[in-house]
Amino acid sequence: MLLTRIKGPRDLDRLSQEELTQLAAEIRSFLVDAVSKTGGHLGPNLGVVELTIALHRVFESPKDKVLFDTGHQAYVHKLLTGRQDFAGLRSKGGLSGYPSRAESDHDVIENSHASTVLGWADGLAKANEVLGREDHHVAAVIGDGALTGGMAWEALNNIAAAKDRPLVIVVNDNERSYGPTIGGLANHLATLRTTDGYERFLARGKEILERTPVVGKPLFETLHGAKKGLKDFIAPQGMFEDLGLKYIGPIDGHDIEALESALQRAKRFSGPVIVHCLTQKGRGYTHAEQDEADRFHGIGPIHPDTGLPVKAAAASWTSVFADEMVKLGHEREDIVGITAAMLHPVGLKKFADTFPDRIYDVGIAEQHAATSAAGLATGGVHPVFAVYATFLNRAFDQVLMDVALHKCGVTFVLDRAGVTGDDGASHNGMWDMSILQVVPGLRLAAPRDAEQLRAQLREAVEVKDAPTVVRYSKGVVGPAVPAVGKVGGMDVLRLPAPEVTRPDVLLVSVGALAPMCLEIADLLDKQGISSTVVDPRWVKPVDEAMAPLAERHRVVVTVEDNGRTGGVGAAVAQALRDAGVDVPLRDFGIPQRFLDHALRKEIMAEIGLTAPDIARQVTGLVAKLDGRFESEPAAAVD
Repeated sequence: MLLTRIKGPRDLDRLSQEELTQLAAEIRSFLVDAVSKTGGHLGPNLGVVELTIALHRVFESPKDKVLFDTGHQAYVHKLLTGRQDFAGLRSKGGLSGYPSRAESDHDVIENSHASTVLGWADGLAKANEVLGREDHHVAAVIGDGALTGGMAWEALNNIAAAKDRPLVIVVNDNERSYGPTIGGLANHLATLRTTDGYERFLARGKEILERTPVVGKPLFETLHGAKKGLKDFIAPQGMFEDLGLKYIGPIDGHDIEALESALQRAKRFSGPVIVHCLTQKGRGYTHAEQDEADRFHGIGPIHPDTGLPVKAAAASWTSVFADEMVKLGHEREDIVGITAAMLHPVGLKKFADTFPDRIYDVGIAEQHAATSAAGLATGGVHPVFAVYATFLNRAFDQVLMDVALHKCGVTFVLDRAGVTGDDGASHNGMWDMSILQVVPGLRLAAPRDAEQLRAQLREAVEVKDAPTVVRYSKGVVGPAVPAVGKVGGMDVLRLPAPEVTRPDVLLVSVGALAPMCLEIADLLDKQGISSTVVDPRWVKPVDEAMAPLAERHRVVVTVEDNGRTGGVGAAVAQALRDAGVDVPLRDFGIPQRFLDHALRKEIMAEIGLTAPDIARQVTGLVAKLDGRFESEPAAAVD
């Protein structure tokens, strides 16, 4: 096999065009076989095989910087840079599903939040200019929807302003926006447009014509307009050239020879160039090509021969939300849905199919989505913006200043909250409950099971004068966790024995960690430590009943699937201080560090967020309290 002979990008230089075609076929076969076992982003990578080969033939990574946006298109890049063991893809100790600096010098940015690559590329190109590195190049691949993000266009605006700063932008267009072929004349014009001589000729011609009395300037504008019209007729470059960027394309993204030719021309040019490539997502794998939903964008383990999942899908948090949104849509005509290019993953597809006039996909533009939601709410409807928890980070200013400041009734539904695992650091939803704590008026719900998700979503959309947030985990929703009582707005999940007058521990359970907290209570009970377990349901604001309830216990313990800094535990501690309740509090959550990819249960064990770990520490804490009380004079004991 040719693939096994590729240990690094320069090994590609020795291959003929025929061998490169064979290599592309081998890579596709490898990807289908490997990713069908582990799960991962299959469709996007099947679409960039030839493009990635061409990039590494033309550019000299790692001296030249080859960047991918988003990073889920980088599997082929990994294969060509010496990483061909995919057995542990997205698993602990195995390859990351995104570029990873820890894996290779060829990985520059660990990006899996879209639309960032052009900002990175702009900065890298500027650094080359400042340091006089004329033999260093930057090539940024952007596609799979990433050009819908506002950050990409902010970067393009800056990139275009530097006419003499080299930078190659590869647009991976896998949506068939334009015709798949180009003619010889268009290719010839593309070559002319990216030569310095052509640019000097145009500049000199403009100078001469504009000095010609009366007819010079009108003549130049007429000729320039004709040239522009001819080019736009041959190739759809107008949008980019209006920004001042040179354009090559569209190029067949599966023709290695054509790709190399285009990339070589772009590399030689002394300014920023767009290379527009037409690719087919899922190419070469029939089941992906025929999948109308997303061309096998992201999959779990599948049978490669059939494309069907290895395991039947169990009810997930997302599916519960999806069904309840449809019910709400039937009941209320003012409910609308918003997604940022994630219609299927966040569960709004059913709502879109049922109410096609009440769904808005804004592209990868979370900031715009939040502000547009504020406008929708101000206009008299109730928007539900469903988004991954970490993706809402990008729209914090809009949540704060557009939605909350204006007291808009917008509901944010955060999927993939807490430890998500195999997608790595960028997708662990461990910041939302900390970030959102600072937003005045915002109310935040963390449902513990499917029943509570349905109930709290309904409670959230009833709020008309403030933003509401409902956050839940990734994956299968667990069994129902019934309440045995209520204190204020909080559900009591477990009470101590009736004879206990002052229980040892008030255990505050946040969201889907309720089963774990009940297990902690059982373990404590075996140590003779009594406890009450409560689910606040709405963790912001802290329920007014929390402080008096805490005062009736010896110690308070909070357990949350969120970062400890500024999270629910911190909010409860502040509420107790404000109420003058001097009860020791211990908060358990996610440490404030970026977590490597692994299974959720492996990460939870690594960070000590398991029932035995927490029970052991709480037992030690209670033991210290007992020791303190025993050493104090009897009169001082309550």
